[in-house]
Amino acid sequence: MREQMGMKQTSVNKHLVFMGNPGTGKTTVARLLARIYKAIGVISKGHLVEVDRSGLVCGYIGQTATKTAEVIESALGGVLFIDEAYTLTNGKGQGDFGQEAVDTLLKGMEDHRDDLVVIVAGYTELMEEFLDSNPGLRSRFNKFINFEDYTAEEEVEILINNCKKQEYMLSRDALEEARRFFTERVANKPEGYANARDVRNYLEKAISNQATRIVGLKDVDKNILAMLEKEDLVGIEL
Repeated sequence: MREQMGMKQTSVNKHLVFMGNPGTGKTTVARLLARIYKAIGVISKGHLVEVDRSGLVCGYIGQTATKTAEVIESALGGVLFIDEAYTLTNGKGQGDFGQEAVDTLLKGMEDHRDDLVVIVAGYTELMEEFLDSNPGLRSRFNKFINFEDYTAEEEVEILINNCKKQEYMLSRDALEEARRFFTERVANKPEGYANARDVRNYLEKAISNQATRIVGLKDVDKNILAMLEKEDLVGIEL
């Protein structure tokens, strides 16, 4: 509105920190934000460029700066999403070039502040350490969004929705087995627990089990092909 009336625009910090465990929807939200920012004129293109440490860091002096600059260039007009950003500053020993990537990133954010949004994401505690590793990071990343773990019932709802998208259904007994599984998993949160990613892997294994079960059946109809039974879910390990 100020721009339309010929008034000076104040540059607002648009960069974000997404904190939370894997599988909580950080990448999905970043993609939606890119579209929203494009729609309201914050950025010109609205695309999402997703990278992690391997997409920014190389093994020799000078290569990391070039690689990071190329990624920034590809993200101009959109959102650059850096997953597990804390890995850029975890290894500060000799021969680690993560800091070179951070320095290049900070310069790129300053040079292109009017048409680039950067989102850094990762585990809450590790992201705090990442931001504390460089004063420039704290000054540029001062907006935080926390992504809570899903509840067991939410994971069951995600499972049901994923089934519908792939034209599968859960029998009543299968649904109860899924509830039992995710209630136990969410309560214990074993090593490698990954929220919605667990749901996706669970469904993939159930579909594989179903395919093995029905391969020898005769007179298989659409209902049989679509229905996941309890026996397809029992014994699944993630």
